[in-house]
Parts: sequence; structure tokens; C-alpha cells
Amino acid sequence: MANRQQFIRNFAIIAHIDHGKSTLADRIMEMTSTVSDRESSAQQLDDLAVEKAHGVTVKSKAVRNYYVDENGDEYQYNLIDTPGHVDFNYEVSRSLSATDGVLLVVDATKGVQAQTVANFRLAKEANLTIIPIVNKIDNNMADVEGTIYQILDLDVDFADQEILKISAKSGLGVDKVLEAIRDRIPAPVGDDNAPLKALVFDSKFDPYKGVVAQVRIFEGQLTSQTSQLFFASQLSATNKEIGIFAPEMLTMNKLSAGDVGYVVTGVKDSNAIKIGDTITNTDNPATKALPGYQAVEPMVYAGLYPKNTDYKELKIAIEKLALNDAAFHYEPEQSEALGMGFRGGFLGIFHLQIIRERLLAEFGLEVLTTMPNSTFKLTLKNQDEPLYVENPIQFPDWSKIAKVEEPYVHAKMTLPNEMLNDIMRLAEGRRGILEDLDTLGSMVVATYLMPISEIAYDFFNELKSVSHGFATLSTEVADYDYSDLVKLEIAIDYVNIDALTMITHRLKAERMAQNMVTKLRDLVPRKLQVMPVQAIVEGKVIARENIPPLRKVAAKGSSVSKKQQQLRRTGQSKSNIELPQAVFDALLDLG
Repeated sequence: MANRQQFIRNFAIIAHIDHGKSTLADRIMEMTSTVSDRESSAQQLDDLAVEKAHGVTVKSKAVRNYYVDENGDEYQYNLIDTPGHVDFNYEVSRSLSATDGVLLVVDATKGVQAQTVANFRLAKEANLTIIPIVNKIDNNMADVEGTIYQILDLDVDFADQEILKISAKSGLGVDKVLEAIRDRIPAPVGDDNAPLKALVFDSKFDPYKGVVAQVRIFEGQLTSQTSQLFFASQLSATNKEIGIFAPEMLTMNKLSAGDVGYVVTGVKDSNAIKIGDTITNTDNPATKALPGYQAVEPMVYAGLYPKNTDYKELKIAIEKLALNDAAFHYEPEQSEALGMGFRGGFLGIFHLQIIRERLLAEFGLEVLTTMPNSTFKLTLKNQDEPLYVENPIQFPDWSKIAKVEEPYVHAKMTLPNEMLNDIMRLAEGRRGILEDLDTLGSMVVATYLMPISEIAYDFFNELKSVSHGFATLSTEVADYDYSDLVKLEIAIDYVNIDALTMITHRLKAERMAQNMVTKLRDLVPRKLQVMPVQAIVEGKVIARENIPPLRKVAAKGSSVSKKQQQLRRTGQSKSNIELPQAVFDALLDLG
């Protein structure tokens, strides 16, 4: 090991939401003089407004701190912040891959909770050194001893080490955390003279510099003029600049094995560089990439349409947003009811919500969001090649379909033992099939095989509700499997509204149809005449409600002839139906 690497520590902080992860990061940065008192602010590593608003990290960020111990030795502490929501689970795993150890923070007033267990398992699977820490010990509600017993239940190995007791808010005991990072987390190993191997654990797009990748160097050296090769895309480029975050971008001449920093790649295509990819040197390439890379595929699709603005403004905003969020995919689409818009691909419903809020906060644009759905695999009659459909509108007529398959995931739920029955009822009500049941300390880990379409709507929120916030969810993509799915269409005043078309299971179609027409009856703006709302499956109307008129028609001449009704059915303009966002928000609760 190079003498330089003995003074480097790469680590992350993991915790359940609101257990003090960001506060501890702030204290570490203050106590290592990374930021001054004047520059200090809460949640310093959360740049996005939506991160501060939701209290959850969406994008990873690394910062270099310098710690001087009692002997006068200076250590380089690279803190890699990790996303904190199930939708960004892959980014969490890649961020942990860039570290050599983690601080596991547990709130003394709440004890070990589901996300604590889920993050612990991720760190354990990555073979990382784990330092357990009890936070908020100065709170009047703190149960320090009870929390320690819960931590010991997670792993018997914790009995052989000191469990640190701190208050991140006041700084009490944080000096012991800094010492533990030095003493317990191993220094990185790697040969400075070997072919370059650098892991991309996050990236963002700068309109002037191109793609800026955050990297951990495992082998070799990276200089500001390195001709680099990206394993996943086989793309070659010469980088323009390298450096570190301290916490702002600081240019360096080189990064060596063990270092964490950034690379201004010079690549202008935001989709060309993927999280989890390996960078090597074009002239002296490594023979093998670092393990664990996966192409991040959208799990949920939904339409985004302009509200009170024009299509061009939304187009510019979405293009800029996609440059800074490589997981967000989009393509133009047109709806007869809503006009020109985009079909967006997202990691999950929370990711969709983040995109909506960023469009409003950063660009001042409100958008209409259609019903989310996943990708479906269709086998058509007299055709061998399967057809993949992301948009329900493109579903062929039911008479042409031989078989419908939908994507499944392995949904791993971590929860307290006493809540198991409620969670099992919830999962089985969403067509889940129990695959595995395991215990970890006082918690239970239940793994279900579930269709993405069943967890795409509000499953995560419902899981939180049923478990009172104590359960967590992680998903792993499985394969396509057969499902008896049907296309549910909605007609308002005899006009099919394509934006409301959805795919659902046949057994749920009638209930969902009745709920949809009832909600639409109350939410669609009224007109002078009665407007029927019909739910149609395979050419048959299975549910109907009438939207009442604005006012009662005068008694004289109030009857509408069949001739007039027929004219309305054939001549109604599709753009005359107004659909407020409240319609789509209400339909999200139907899953």
C-alpha cells in the first residue's frame, strides 16, 4: 500500500429517514473545517430544493474533508452522500461500492427501523466495515440502552466493538466518530501504476462543460488530459478537467488510486455515461470492468403535458432536466385530449413526483401528468415476434392479442414482526406471491414476486401507512410473466379520452371502472348539457355515470331528440373536454 493511501478513508453515512444522517454530515464538515461557520447551512450536501423540501437525498454527492488527529497526522476523509429513497436504490448501491466503510446511524428516540435494516443489509452485502452509532442521546425521549440492544440484534459482530453515542445536532461525541473513521475503516488499496479503473457512482450535466462524472479511483491514475474509455458504451474521449468537491468543485492535477473526485469528461451526450460504468485509459486499458454495473431502465411511464403554457417551453425545460438526470427518459407524444406533450420514463412514482416539482421550482412550469404504467409484452395472433408497449393508447384491439405479459419485480419488504400479517394482506391484495421470509434481529424481511403495475401507483405510500412508517421497500427486476390484463378506456360525452386509457387486471377492471366514472363525474368541469361518462372494456360498457349540467334546462323544449344525441356522438370535438390535474391525481389512488 502506498504511504499516501494510509491517510485516506472513503465512507458513507446510512440511516433511516430523519435519524440524523444529513445533520451528522454537516457536523463532520464543520469539525474538519471543510466549511466555515459563515458558509454553514443545514443539509449542505442536498443541493436541490426538492431534497430540502422532502428531507431526502435524491442525488449522490462526495465531499473531501481533512482531519488532523492528536498526533498531527492529516487524513483525507472522503464522505460520499447516498440517496435515501427506494426509487434510487441502484444509486445507493453504486455509492456504497465507492466506499470502504459506513457509519450506521440510529435515532435513540425511535430505535432500529426498517430503512436501518435495509441499509445495513446493503452495506453487509457489499462487505463494508460498519460503525454503529446511536444519535440524539441528549433527547428527553432517548432510550439509549434499548437502542443498543436492537443494534446488537442486527449483527453479533457489533458486540466486539464500541457502539458510539452522539448528538449530531449539538456535536456531542462527534469527535469520537472522527477517530473511529480513522481507526476502524480500512484504508483503500490499489496500485498507482496499474491500468486505470475508476467507478462512476454519479453524474450530472453542465451546459458548458458537458457530463461531469463523480468517480472513485480503484487502480491507476487519472490526469486532466487522460484519454479515457468507458466500458459500457465503449466511448472514447479526452477529459477536460479533474478535481474534488471541497465541498465546491476544486481543480486538481491528478487523482490516484483511493481518491474520490470528479471528471469533466467533455462528452456532450448525457445518456452516453452511465452510473456504475468503469473508466479506463484508452492507451493502456484495463482488461476487465469493475463488477456490478447495470443499465438503469425506467420502471414507470407517464405522460407530461403543458398546463397554462406552450409546448416549446415544456420541451426546453424537459431537455435541460434530462441532462441533469440520466435516469429520466422522455420522448414526444401527442394526445387527442391534451395536445402535444412527452412520454416520460421514471424509476418510480417518487421519481415522477420529483420531476414534476423540479419543473415547477426550476422552470416555473405546471404540467398535467397522466396515469403511470409499465411496459407490456404482447404476443399477437399470427405473429412470432413479441410487441412491447409502453403507452396504453398503443394497445392493439383485444381480438388481435394472443397473450399479454407484464414485468415483475422481487419486492423485499423489511418490517417489524408484529406488522407481518397486515403487510402480507397488502402484498397479496396486489397480486404478490410470497418467495421468502427471513428474520433479522427484531425485524422480518418478506420477499414477494409482484407485478410492477401493482406497485407503480401508491404501493410505497400504502406500505408506509399500514406500517406507520416502520416498513421499507427495495425492488430487484425480475422477468416478464403472463397476466390476464385488459385495456380500460374512458369515454366522456361519447368521446374516447386517450389520456385516461389504462391497462388493468381483468378481476379488478369492474371495480376500477366504477370508481373511475364516479370520480370523473365529480371532477370533470360541467357543461350546459348532461355528459355521460362510460368505462369500456373489450367493446362493452361496464360502468357509467352522468355528469350533471351547469343548470337545469327550462321545462319548455328541454327534451333532446335522438337525432341531436346522434349528432353529438359523431361530431363532438375531442379538444372540448377539459381535464384538470385533479382528475389524474384522484385516479392515482385507484391502484
